[in-house]
Amino acid sequence: MINIGPRPVLWHIMKLYAYHGFDEFILCLGYKGEMIKDYFYHYEVMNSDVTLKLGYPDRTVLHHSLDEKGWKVTLTDTGKNALKGARLKRVEKYVPDDVFMMTYGDGVADVDIRALLKFHISHGKIATVTGVNAFSRFGELKIRGDDIVSFSEKPQNATDLINGGFFVFNKEIFDYVKNDDDCDFEYGALERIASEGQLKVYKHPGAWACMDTARDMDYLNALWNENRAFWKVW
Repeated sequence: MINIGPRPVLWHIMKLYAYHGFDEFILCLGYKGEMIKDYFYHYEVMNSDVTLKLGYPDRTVLHHSLDEKGWKVTLTDTGKNALKGARLKRVEKYVPDDVFMMTYGDGVADVDIRALLKFHISHGKIATVTGVNAFSRFGELKIRGDDIVSFSEKPQNATDLINGGFFVFNKEIFDYVKNDDDCDFEYGALERIASEGQLKVYKHPGAWACMDTARDMDYLNALWNENRAFWKVW
């Protein structure tokens, strides 16, 4: 929920997906999840001009038609202490389609989401991860062609593409995670999928950045304020 410009980084990520035509979201909430619920519950009122008559809530009028009109956002509590694999497993009941997308809430990119999805469907494997060029503190992807032969989370000396966090999965992914707070995603699930030859990489040629530190926040806000935000494709 840290802002880039006037909106939280989460909003920026969702805008990217919506720009490419994907506007149904499931948010896996944990620590401070109530802040995210509050943000979206009051989103229309807080981002519109409003006429209201006190004591008559049914007469409230919103005067703006938001660009985000039509977004469907499911806000689900997946546990304050749960790791990513557990969070994914706990939203399985809300995923109706055989193919779906997942991303983290702290990375922005100019990924062509439609091209990513098309690539995933073309190869028929369980999982696709977007490979990006960045620093070695993220999961390194060892690649042969467009096959991932190994997945190593946060290696000491990364030289190849790293995990940019934009995934596409078939529903078989749920067989690799479990409803246990200690179930991780990178350590375990992705490693196993890669070893079975079921993980492909979509090589993103564009830009990517994360928001992990105050320095990252300052950098992304500087890009936004200078109209150089590479992820703002909408």
